[in-house]
Amino acid sequence: MTQTGYASFDTTVHKTNRILRQIEESCGWPKERRNQSYNAMRAVLHALRDRLTVDETAHFAAQLPMLVRGLYYDGWDPSRVPKKMHREDFLEQIRTEMPPYDVKGGTETLVTTVAEALRLYVTDGEWQDVKAEMPKDLAEMLP
Repeated sequence: MTQTGYASFDTTVHKTNRILRQIEESCGWPKERRNQSYNAMRAVLHALRDRLTVDETAHFAAQLPMLVRGLYYDGWDPSRVPKKMHREDFLEQIRTEMPPYDVKGGTETLVTTVAEALRLYVTDGEWQDVKAEMPKDLAEMLP
């Protein structure tokens, strides 16, 4: 575990690495290519964030590890949300933001994989709130 000298920083690094490892293991990506799992997490988080209302964005973010929360909010413009996206728009945003890595099963599988990893830190109630804000075709990709 990384030792920064600050317990809250050490904890958030550990939790973030746990999420990234789960994504890597599910996708069959080697740990040496950590940028791949990081970029996948970032792209999915940004698509989710942009589809949610400002209030739901804040409720969801409050449950994420501090480091992941910073990534989630990076570049966010609350005056431009929620973006009305259906399944293909949502997936296209992720493909646009993510470098062209080989993703077995495609972008939809990647969304499910990242969402499953994020579920480590999000309560069932909050997860249901996020899904309720999504169109049915998007909510189906979320575990």
